[in-house]
Amino acid sequence: MAVLWLNPDAAPGAPPLQELTDEALMLRYAERGDQAAFAALFQRYAPRLRGFFLRSVCSAVIADDLTQVTLLNVHRARRDYDPARAFRPWVFTIALNVRREHFRRAGRRNEVALEPGEPAAPSVSPEVSTPHDRLMRRAIGELREDQREVILLHWYEGFSFPEIGRMLGASTGAVKLRAHRAYNALRSALS
Repeated sequence: MAVLWLNPDAAPGAPPLQELTDEALMLRYAERGDQAAFAALFQRYAPRLRGFFLRSVCSAVIADDLTQVTLLNVHRARRDYDPARAFRPWVFTIALNVRREHFRRAGRRNEVALEPGEPAAPSVSPEVSTPHDRLMRRAIGELREDQREVILLHWYEGFSFPEIGRMLGASTGAVKLRAHRAYNALRSALS
């Protein structure tokens, strides 16, 4: 019965929305305007996007705002979604653009959450924010912007170098070089 509530238009025997891939959900939303499909994507991606933004900005409030803007942009771009492309890199490309626009408008360097009162990023257990975590965020904040983006996408979000290259419009070799330099800088800062 819960499946019908989440998806009243589902044909009998159709898989529940929770079992559909991100791409299938986005396709349903793009082609049919299926609000339940978008709600399922929202539930899957809002926490991931918030974590991505928390690692980039000093404020949980700003991270929440940027998450909402990203998901609004996903809604606006739904008809442009190419089902041949993976959804996750597509949505994070939108998030990168939202992040860049935020910092362009703010007219300042990217900041990272350094204060002990700030929530920990989802990749770190929320109840544990160690001095090492704060040092790591500070070191990431000192990286050049192009290196910081690669670290955020590779280390924290788990994207491959070819995926990052497509997202950033750069060659895989260029992304690997940025990552190499960034990881070396982080090693130096943390040793």
